[in-house]
Amino acid sequence: MKNLSVPIKFGLAISVGLIAYFLILSLFGAHINPFFSLFNPVIVGIGMFAAIRSYRKQRGAKYKYQKGFRTGLISGFLATIIFTAFFAFYATELEPGFIERLLTRWDRDWYLNIGMVIFTVALMGFATTVVLTLAFMQLLKDSWNTKEGKEHEL
Repeated sequence: MKNLSVPIKFGLAISVGLIAYFLILSLFGAHINPFFSLFNPVIVGIGMFAAIRSYRKQRGAKYKYQKGFRTGLISGFLATIIFTAFFAFYATELEPGFIERLLTRWDRDWYLNIGMVIFTVALMGFATTVVLTLAFMQLLKDSWNTKEGKEHEL
């Protein structure tokens, strides 16, 4: 459990940030505009970058690429699961007409229900997590431009 303390802590922090952002948007009635969800990857990215960097700092010389990658994935996936659960609760219990108001901005030729919207929110969160983790690991991996790294060249 000690190895998972960093991603759990940052995953919870990311989800709190996402929920707070959503609730702030709902105060102004802007939560029905999908355009504002473009800021979600910024919140997730800041949290995941901090999680990977914190884990790297904590491990020091024992830091491995795979463990940093795992830290990013766990923190992002945990945040996605928590936010998706909150979104489902909000859309079904707190504001039952939310999905209809959200979907009136889109073409109504399709049949879209709450399950499809929740699945889309989760899928977007998981995809964002994978892409950002891959990008951040390129920034935070150890360089092979060292004497030891030269041994791996042809």
